[in-house]
Amino acid sequence: MSSKAIPLEALIILQNQLDALPSRDKQRRTFIEETAEFYGVSVSTVRRTLRLHHQPKAAHRKDYNRPRVISQSEMKRYCELIAALKLRTTNKKGRHLSTKECIRLLEEYGVETSEGLVKAPKGILKQSTVSRYLKRWGYDQQSVLIEPPSTPFQAVHSNDCWQFDFSPSELKKLKNGPTGSTLMLASVVDDRSGVSYQEYVVVKGEDTMTALRFLFNVMAPKQHKDCPFQSIPRMIYIDNGAFARSKLFRRVMELLNIEVRTHMPRGTDGQRTTARSKGKVERSFRTIKDTFETLYHFHEPESLDEANEWLRQYLIRYNQMPHRSENHSRMDDWIQQLPSEGFQEMCSWERFCSFAREPETRKVDSDACVSVNGIRYQLDYAMAGQEVTLLWGLFDNELFVEFNQEKQGPFYPSTDPVPLGTFRKPAKSRIEKQADEIGDLAKSISIPRSALDNQESNITSLLKETNAIHEEPHASIPFVDSDPFQSTVFKTRIEAKTAIAEFLGHPLARLSSAQMDEVNRIIRESLDKAWVMAEIRTYSTLRLKRRPGDDSCTGK
Repeated sequence: MSSKAIPLEALIILQNQLDALPSRDKQRRTFIEETAEFYGVSVSTVRRTLRLHHQPKAAHRKDYNRPRVISQSEMKRYCELIAALKLRTTNKKGRHLSTKECIRLLEEYGVETSEGLVKAPKGILKQSTVSRYLKRWGYDQQSVLIEPPSTPFQAVHSNDCWQFDFSPSELKKLKNGPTGSTLMLASVVDDRSGVSYQEYVVVKGEDTMTALRFLFNVMAPKQHKDCPFQSIPRMIYIDNGAFARSKLFRRVMELLNIEVRTHMPRGTDGQRTTARSKGKVERSFRTIKDTFETLYHFHEPESLDEANEWLRQYLIRYNQMPHRSENHSRMDDWIQQLPSEGFQEMCSWERFCSFAREPETRKVDSDACVSVNGIRYQLDYAMAGQEVTLLWGLFDNELFVEFNQEKQGPFYPSTDPVPLGTFRKPAKSRIEKQADEIGDLAKSISIPRSALDNQESNITSLLKETNAIHEEPHASIPFVDSDPFQSTVFKTRIEAKTAIAEFLGHPLARLSSAQMDEVNRIIRESLDKAWVMAEIRTYSTLRLKRRPGDDSCTGK
């Protein structure tokens, strides 16, 4: 009978019985013989089957995780430094120093630490050994850059928190869209229910005007009855984009009693990704791009309105999809989880535009016009040349101004200039009429001549008294002009000779001995620039000439 006749369970039971006895115990043979007799095999077959059976072995050697060349503490220290070098040199794309390069730096130059310079002996660290211990001890990049577990949150009621963000569309541009602009998706996702509202916008960036206009469309009632999503949320969660830092955006949200909360800047909380909490709106972008915008390979929208209409039809189906944790759809969850008092209705568009007005002080041109964003608006003629406060709104087609503490308007864009050869005289304002009256009064008034005579006699007597007071001279300190840039005297005789040589146009070595004696005499008497140069000009009337045949000069 073969060894396969002995079941595995019987072999395990027999091995456990043998392990419980000493190695030279007679009872061991008795157990083996009983097993052989029971299964009808020989004793040798039982022994051979036990020997061939896979016995449990140790998973590692005794010196596992213990280096042989250096101590374990030293190897751990070197691995820590190598892991720190990799982490310090990691860029945004995940590139960093290799293990081989870290070992070279550690052996040739060492690493400066708070405890001093740490330098490894050459040839003691092998790349394969270091890589193996980095992974075993948790010093590899995957272990070092591991993030802490996230804690998901969820609002209690609908409209308690909206997540708002922009994302570039996979379509990039429309066929008939403006050049230089990008087609982007603007999205708001209710944190409680997951209901999403999105629109296509053509912008050059995440500007404040686009963000405010989109938020009004989200908060206002929709024209279509199949989308009841509306309300003023209690909080909007956004990233640190350009519009999030806008004072105008913050002011409008404050007037609507909306709390604006942004996630922490990148790299401010260790290894944790600070924008993970904005994943709900990011997930909606991913769904739209995967399941909806991929259909643009078959048909592309012709205009922005058509693209938004297609998107609206898809969002109806998207909001009817099951909730992430409830047994009903997203839209049903939004309706059921509304507060007991209901949702907060949005104001009118005109009132919202008034929130978005930014006061600005400007000086009106002489033609009573002011330019705003390249458009000239015609104001009241009384404001020509005056300073006014523009109450300009981002969504207004007209202009309101504050002049003399009064709000006036609306004012509209000015008309075209009048044709050449024609004349248009605007009616005079109250201020212009008042100025004309003052001008006429200025032409008609005068003063008596005696006013001038008395003034002259008083001035004459005053001058006489002043002269009498100043007859005696007072002590004074003469003015000393240091003149650091152009001094009135030469500092040294060498400087004086250099100036004389520049004046003559040739070196003084070419002068005769008699001429040099005269130059030295002038310099010895004084170093005053004006006196020296005047003496040289007088002496130059001798008509210094160069002797023919030599390099000396004679004067006549």
